[in-house]
Amino acid sequence: MAEFLRDLFDFLRARKKIWLLPVILVLVVLGGLVVVSQQSVLGTFIYTLF
Repeated sequence: MAEFLRDLFDFLRARKKIWLLPVILVLVVLGGLVVVSQQSVLGTFIYTLF
């Protein structure tokens, strides 16, 4: 996993697409919220945030 993240960062830096990093992070966080809300009791509390 660490190698993948290092390769992704190197790719973004080499292609001058470092501005995509915040977009990718937001998508990962939102995806994580969806996964957590589907599998736990925390789903009801997460839905109230949106």
